[in-house]
Amino acid sequence: MEPIRELLVSNSAASLALGGLVIGFVFGFVVHRTNFCTMGSLSDILSFGDYRRFRSWLLAIAVSILGVQLLHAAGAVDLAKSMYLVPNFNWAGNIVGGLMFGFGMVFAGGCTSRNLVRAGAGDLRALIVLIVVGIFSYMTIGGLIGPLRAELQQATQIDLTAIGPDSQSMGTLLAQFTGLEGGVAVWIVSVVLAGAFLIFCFSDKGFRASPEHMTAGFVIGACIIAGWALTGLAYDDLGERVQDPISLSYVRPSGDSLEYLMRFTAQMIPSFGVASLFGALAGSFTSAISKGRFHLATFADPGDTLRNLFGAAMMGVGGVLAMGCTIGQAVTGLSTLAIGSLIAFGAIIAGGVAGIKSLEKLLMG
Repeated sequence: MEPIRELLVSNSAASLALGGLVIGFVFGFVVHRTNFCTMGSLSDILSFGDYRRFRSWLLAIAVSILGVQLLHAAGAVDLAKSMYLVPNFNWAGNIVGGLMFGFGMVFAGGCTSRNLVRAGAGDLRALIVLIVVGIFSYMTIGGLIGPLRAELQQATQIDLTAIGPDSQSMGTLLAQFTGLEGGVAVWIVSVVLAGAFLIFCFSDKGFRASPEHMTAGFVIGACIIAGWALTGLAYDDLGERVQDPISLSYVRPSGDSLEYLMRFTAQMIPSFGVASLFGALAGSFTSAISKGRFHLATFADPGDTLRNLFGAAMMGVGGVLAMGCTIGQAVTGLSTLAIGSLIAFGAIIAGGVAGIKSLEKLLMG
């Protein structure tokens, strides 16, 4: 472990960029090839009673939870340094942002990662969606909407250290209120949560008979684990550019990528997030070309344009409020056992269901 850490830390920026590119490539290739789509999974349930794509999402979460907690136990990544486990519990942002993101992804034809893969396959609508998501994410972080976001966060967040826990990890909270040893509590939560998801997934005969859906879940979960391993081992608090441990997430990186393209000469080596976004574009492009499925597409009419722009704006604002998306919170965040990630995951699902029903009413007229 230490030789690998020393190698990565010796050139942390380049290691993170190259690793992010490779991990993103695998993610984009597999998402395109398997038609993995979190918004589509909710639509499948409501329209056809088909839970296979939803189970694929849950499988990715379960795999990432077990793998990331093993990494943490082995000392490969210090999850305490991640943004997900800060003791400031942003419950209102998780709920409001999750609802906004889930609602918006329906009108935008999919979540941020799905639009990323669609853009790589030639969908110009998805490319515009990503640009708008990036703009609105930056507006929410420190731009026009930033003061409102800060006011909401300051007015509603709970400082958990005031009641004891120094982290919002469900394992830490369980240890705090039961007296269990911290490591034991973490593994109890990990096994119970991941186990429940795995049982739900593999109890279904249709899911077990679908290699495509199982592959998507396992590989996407593995990509999340790889991201944590890379950023954890390459972490250098004395480096010129300190990258806290993280894995795949695509809301803020959409804005970061726009900034990188516009300010390339100021910082030529991209961050992990930017590199993983470009990698996902390349992966989906490669999959589309190799399967003969690359084709240019654009908006059908002004109504289609407005719906997509509205959804993109909602995802950009909501993704920042919730601190992530269907991948960044629901898989990457939840792999840390953060209570905020679990709440955001539920809110995204609720927002998605509401969005699907609203869009159906709108289109039915």
